[in-house]
Amino acid sequence: MEHPRVVAKRPDVRELEPGTYHYCTCGLSQNQPFCDGGHAGSSFRPHTFTVEETCRMALCLCKHSKENQCCDGSHRMVMEEGEER
Repeated sequence: MEHPRVVAKRPDVRELEPGTYHYCTCGLSQNQPFCDGGHAGSSFRPHTFTVEETCRMALCLCKHSKENQCCDGSHRMVMEEGEER
């Protein structure tokens, strides 16, 4: 099973305008936290979500949240490659 690349151990808090977004699930996008196709050739696919009205959202950058694009604090438990507890 492939593992996503941990971009950061913190959320990206930003204001989102109404629209459809494609959240990066692999961690390889150069346009974090959104997909730019960096997952090509892997089993990862972007998570598409829609914002109905302008809102402030904490978007997951560790790529381990159980809440899809929304940070759930999982970054506190994620170990990056080469890191020891």
